[in-house]
Amino acid sequence: QDEAGIPGMLVGVSVDGKEVWSEGLGYADVENRVICKPETIMRIASISKCLTMMAVAKLWEEGKLDLDAPVQKYVPEFPEKVYEGEKVAITTRLLVSHLSGIRHYEKDIRKVKEEKEKANRAFKLTKPHQDKEQKEKEGKGIEKTDSVKPRKEHEGEVKSRNSKLGRRDAEFEQEEYYLKEKFESVIESLKIFKNDPLFFKPGSQFLYSTYGFTLLSAVVERVSGQKFTDYMLKMFRDLDMLSTVLDDNEAMIYNRARCYVYNKKGRLVNAPYVDNSYKWAGGGFLSSVGDLLKFGNALLYSYQAGQFQNTNGKLLPGYLKPDTVAMMWTPVAKTEVSWDRDGKYAMAWAVVEKKQQCGCCRQQRHYASHTGGAVGASSVLLILPEELDSEAIDTGLVAPPRGVIVSIICNMQSVSLNSTALKIAREFDKEKRAQYTD
Repeated sequence: QDEAGIPGMLVGVSVDGKEVWSEGLGYADVENRVICKPETIMRIASISKCLTMMAVAKLWEEGKLDLDAPVQKYVPEFPEKVYEGEKVAITTRLLVSHLSGIRHYEKDIRKVKEEKEKANRAFKLTKPHQDKEQKEKEGKGIEKTDSVKPRKEHEGEVKSRNSKLGRRDAEFEQEEYYLKEKFESVIESLKIFKNDPLFFKPGSQFLYSTYGFTLLSAVVERVSGQKFTDYMLKMFRDLDMLSTVLDDNEAMIYNRARCYVYNKKGRLVNAPYVDNSYKWAGGGFLSSVGDLLKFGNALLYSYQAGQFQNTNGKLLPGYLKPDTVAMMWTPVAKTEVSWDRDGKYAMAWAVVEKKQQCGCCRQQRHYASHTGGAVGASSVLLILPEELDSEAIDTGLVAPPRGVIVSIICNMQSVSLNSTALKIAREFDKEKRAQYTD
């Protein structure tokens, strides 16, 4: 918090389904000296994509949504696309993994390619040094810290200290980040990008796209037969996420924090006014850390429930089926993750797979995460599942969910939080295993 100059932040940790730490640090409102509390509500930015994916998965399970059908089957308002003279199809499956070719906030494809090439060159130059530094740290027993970000497409993924100096990520220079128009429906918001050319042939490349999720919200709306926002709010109620709401400027939302940025002179100022109704699905929800922990536990429970056999019918089903969550957390080819170089993008989640390349060397644990960056806000939600012991499962001594979930939200933009969340998760996981040993 001190390093990045964050006015206020919220931290929550859950271990094996129980919230063990929930705290507010700093100010939710600097001018009025309102302290952050666990109940404080902030913009969760791109974690909204994970929430939307839950709705997509539920509709798919119910047989209402075909992940591989062209989106025009559900949203005929979105024009059919042609790339280099060839008619191409965009599907829901491509949308949730950012493989659709739909642009992000930058309209100029040349600038996007230049940024990618520059970031890749920087990554190649710094990788040998990082690997050497990593080995030295591991030799001294020090946890891994954030590596240099190989790519910058994702919202808010810049060094946090840069925000304190008043520097801005190129992403936040885009005009469309600061839209003030209120859109009455998700179909109406498609007009921002629906007639723009694709940046590449769908399925051939990865390009992080919040607009892809705006199209996804239209698919959810048509498939469910309800307004997208109504469907999502009903889902939040089912998940007991009663503090998770739309980032609506007009509504009276109790415990809502204000948002901040640093200006070019390095001074703290109020974030500019924006209306996020054009991107509810990709970055338009507010929540508390407690609600995000509940969401994470619902997913973790669903993921693990199928592994517990000897429950004599006492174990309730998960919100989703185990195979569905496994599908969501399976890395997709040709994807990349800007906030974690160990990961690949899956279906609205970044996933790091279990791996150990050499004996007595670094062990990579399996976990899923998503970060978010919005005007005046940054966030992360990380799920570290326990590596379940078959004996414990069979004897019924433990029940799902088993693992550590960490959520961090702050009211400052361009703060990188993923490595901090991972460190916290590892500490609680280490403590849990130590208790079992004792």
